[in-house]
Amino acid sequence: MEQEFYQGLAQRVRAIAPKADPFTRRRLLDLAKRYDAKGNPASRSGASERPLPGPRTTPPPSIFSGPGEA
Repeated sequence: MEQEFYQGLAQRVRAIAPKADPFTRRRLLDLAKRYDAKGNPASRSGASERPLPGPRTTPPPSIFSGPGEA
């Protein structure tokens, strides 16, 4: 169902694009490409996903101990 939704949006955006000025037309066509990518399950291969960051580590307590400025 989500796939059909995004494909429909892409079609509508492409229908509007020829009536727009060149700058807006380019933006609309880029938007249609993004909708196509969201609506196409084959394009969700994971290449577009960012890897998870590594676990956070806490500095050793020796850095915080001892005299210093506050």
